[in-house]
Amino acid sequence: DCSNMCHESSGVALSDSIGIGKGTVTLDDFTKADLIIVVGQNPGTNHPRMLTALRDAKRAGASIISINPLLETGMKRFKHPQAPLELLGSGTLISDEHVPVRVNGDFALFRGLAKVVMQREALDMEFIDAHTLGFADYRRAVESTSWDSIVSGSGVEQEVISNLGATISKSKSTIVCWAMGLTQHRNSVAIIQEIANLLLLGGHIGRPGAGVCPVRGHSNVQGDRTVGINHNPSAKFLSDLHDSTGIAIPTKPGVDSVRAVKSMRGGTAKVFLSMGGNFVSAMSDTNATASALSNCSITAQISTKPNRSHLVTGRTALILPCLGRSEKDHTSVGEQFVSVENSMGIVHSSRGSSKPASGMLRSEPSIVSGIAGALDTRIGRSGIAWQDLAEDYDKVRDMIEASIPGFEGYNERVRLDGGFYLPNPPRDSRTFPTESGYANFRVHDLSGASAGTGRYLMMTIRSHDQYNTTIYGLDDRYRGIKKGRRVVLMNQSDMDDNDWSEGDLVDLTSHFEGTELHAREWYIVPYEIPKGNIATYFPEANVLVPLDSVAEGSNTPTSKSVVVTIRATD
Repeated sequence: DCSNMCHESSGVALSDSIGIGKGTVTLDDFTKADLIIVVGQNPGTNHPRMLTALRDAKRAGASIISINPLLETGMKRFKHPQAPLELLGSGTLISDEHVPVRVNGDFALFRGLAKVVMQREALDMEFIDAHTLGFADYRRAVESTSWDSIVSGSGVEQEVISNLGATISKSKSTIVCWAMGLTQHRNSVAIIQEIANLLLLGGHIGRPGAGVCPVRGHSNVQGDRTVGINHNPSAKFLSDLHDSTGIAIPTKPGVDSVRAVKSMRGGTAKVFLSMGGNFVSAMSDTNATASALSNCSITAQISTKPNRSHLVTGRTALILPCLGRSEKDHTSVGEQFVSVENSMGIVHSSRGSSKPASGMLRSEPSIVSGIAGALDTRIGRSGIAWQDLAEDYDKVRDMIEASIPGFEGYNERVRLDGGFYLPNPPRDSRTFPTESGYANFRVHDLSGASAGTGRYLMMTIRSHDQYNTTIYGLDDRYRGIKKGRRVVLMNQSDMDDNDWSEGDLVDLTSHFEGTELHAREWYIVPYEIPKGNIATYFPEANVLVPLDSVAEGSNTPTSKSVVVTIRATD
């Protein structure tokens, strides 16, 4: 599912560290925090609603630090588009300081911050002793890490790290937010666990105004995992689902996105069914993904609008148009609504208001229930009234309530204004449902990607006029780029070293374990980015992301640290 490509690393890391694979903060916590660190994230482009929370936090007195290879405009000043008076002024200053970490230098940076906190003895020992395991081992690892390795690994001077570490040491309530700038590296799980370690040192979990905040962009990336959309669900979930539905549940694990591509290419998976999304464009190694779908017997796409994946088909191809969430959904029972979970763990209703594009369109629940009912007639009756579920979504929610803890009174609570928070033991009671029963300090050897001589480390980014793989325009107004997306953002000194000028055409080649992927004709654009690093747009640059280059522990594609060479186009 889509989590494989974005926040799988967050879920794996946090589940092991604190016992829950999601954030531990509420929206109210942002106005209670005195320090918010935004890492590997561009809220102005990817999470614009979050800028409102950051603006409110700033007005409440919080300090906000941005850590990113690129200085993003949205982290400078913010004007709320639905507040006309704000648009007349200069906006709210968001970030107090920007730290231009090198691509994949975050692990070293956060190790340095932990080193400063320990040197200043800014430790919540009462919390550490009562709620954590592994502190002594972690302290030894931090103290034995040299400043030379921290500075060279992060690309940030020791003085800057020391000053930021001093600020963290003084903080009584720190939130760290991140997105795919952290989750799509080979060492992403280690990076995120290093962030958790830093917060555990100061007791910044389960305290008002403090905690971890992995920010999902899509409304239901988090919710799908909550309700069991997982290639390797827990034994408890499978048991509970069997008890509530009577379905004989398969116990063999499924495959994640990368392994799905390999299974289709190898012929062991023969049917591709996609509900939403644009798999070919979103996945790594575009050509390998396209060849995988072409090798299928059947490809079926349940979609609200056409996309490039519809053009890459198996031997038989189906496109099943469906209602969008913005469209009214009427059944024989009455108007229906779906429910989603956001990054803060709030479950709320989502009700369409627009007239459907066609009276023939069916909703996603209706299509899925129809497929399930058809299967039921061929492989045995499950006893589930699929047509009833297609007509009345309250009955779907009743099944969720019966299967998954935390959804008690689901149909009543989801109708409340603003919805309801799901239980979150680390946040709610400083209870950590890990195997040990404690929050775990996890120790990893310091690591980071290195391009090598004559090569560059490439990260993929999104533009302002873009939502996931959907491109609305060729201008990226926040970055000053117009009329094109096939560009390479590069440090001016790197351009000078190669006698390249703005607008020069170059070819890119990625390198991974002896394999090469090529993409021709990209325009060079000078940009404020660390030397040796470049940035290109997603999804155009996905053709360069090796399928086999994945994050350890989560198997997420490493789209944010791709080793490339660059040469002038012939």
